Amino acid sequence: MMLLQGKTAVITGCSRGIGKSILEAYAENGANIWACSRTSSEEYQHYLQELSERHSVQITPVFFDMTDCEQVAQAMKQILASHDHLDILVNNAGIVSKNALFQLTPMKTIKEVFEVNFFAHLLITQYILKAMTRQNSGSIINMASIAGIDGEPGQLEYVCSKAAIIGATRKLSRELSFAHIRVNAIAPGITDTDMIGQMSEDVLNRFMQQCSLKRPARPEEIARVAVFLGSDMASYVNGQVIRVDGGL
Repeated sequence: MMLLQGKTAVITGCSRGIGKSILEAYAENGANIWACSRTSSEEYQHYLQELSERHSVQITPVFFDMTDCEQVAQAMKQILASHDHLDILVNNAGIVSKNALFQLTPMKTIKEVFEVNFFAHLLITQYILKAMTRQNSGSIINMASIAGIDGEPGQLEYVCSKAAIIGATRKLSRELSFAHIRVNAIAPGITDTDMIGQMSEDVLNRFMQQCSLKRPARPEEIARVAVFLGSDMASYVNGQVIRVDGGL
């Protein structure tokens, strides 16, 4: 059973990690996809073409820098100009900063993290809502983090950017309900992506001890929740922040 058959999704951060797994899971479930990432390469283009052919779906790459508002705007205008029925937006792209204490973190770093993890996604959402409100339907899925809920020491800028995403999710879920647009968030725990390499061994071991399943999540385990939230199976799920943390 393909849960997203006939739906069209816009997904950011598709070239690696959780975003790449969401891209693959959406294709496997029959969705046509606008695959957003920062840079192109021959290898990546070949990968998208192979994925598209394997699952008989349309995957259209879109390239832009999340920190450049003009690039974001032009990319979203390209998507809207297609006049596709845009069913799902997955705001996944994000960055993680060094695990420094607040007193040692330059304001420049804080602004950079917010630019990618929060402000760019607000701008993307504003554009995609032009189509969704016209359609009177849609599902928006924001990638939060348990860090935005639990508030671990260090990385104030990352924690606050994810807390802001959670706040926006809850607020928009009410504001957009008039147009039958659902807004939810996923809060992953420690996940086996290249971002895990930025954690110290002591911090990683502490998280693993606290986790009931005693292991990090696999990216595809996060992707399955994104498939559910984008599907009609979640038609009565709105304003929720779903922890996927292995029982932390």
